[in-house]
Amino acid sequence: MPNHTIVSREQWLEARKAHLAREKEFTRLRDQLSAERRALPWVTVDKTYVFEGPKGKVTLAELFDGRSQLIVYHFMFGPGWEQGCPSCSFLSDHIDGAVVHLAHRDVTLVAVSRAPLPQIEAFKKRMGWRFPWLSSYSTDFNFDYHVSFTKEQMAKGPVDYNFTPREFPSEEAPGLSVFSKDERGEIFHTYSAYARGLDLLIGAYNYLDLAPRGRDEDALPYTMAWVRHHDRYGHGA
Repeated sequence: MPNHTIVSREQWLEARKAHLAREKEFTRLRDQLSAERRALPWVTVDKTYVFEGPKGKVTLAELFDGRSQLIVYHFMFGPGWEQGCPSCSFLSDHIDGAVVHLAHRDVTLVAVSRAPLPQIEAFKKRMGWRFPWLSSYSTDFNFDYHVSFTKEQMAKGPVDYNFTPREFPSEEAPGLSVFSKDERGEIFHTYSAYARGLDLLIGAYNYLDLAPRGRDEDALPYTMAWVRHHDRYGHGA
């Protein structure tokens, strides 16, 4: 931890008020950015996607569950994987508490992975999660929303991730996509986010940002290298 200047309470209060002005400026800019996000144009979803859920096959339209807004978290979990991505699991530890509140604001939140449903169900049980989690194994959904890549795509070099061609180390990637459904049942893709765009979904990171050492990741080989599945942290952590 870096050394910090030790000051009187009065000096601390003066510095804190100056920083508060910057925080308020950031809040206003964030509100503006959120408004601009909501004003983005939409794209009609004219392709049929059918997912596998605990109760059988479910279409994209049915995922809305009677609501007009749908948020899909693209969880990194590929066919044959022993377990889901630790970083996606870190984020998903924050989902269950939000689902009931979102439902009362006309928003349905689900997770989707390309792993077959039995893999998903087993890992979900291990982690103790309750949120809806479906398999897109038999659809192009993950590929169309650029969170899964074929071996052929990866062999050619850069893949399309986070709206730019880039080298990616896995056939599966994290992301989030948002959809809207109107009174006629027409579905629109309104937004997608990837990589650091998912940070705001991780409440634990917001707490760490308030702590003296912050996220403390600069010396790690990669961001989130410290993260473990919540049942895999040692007792001495």
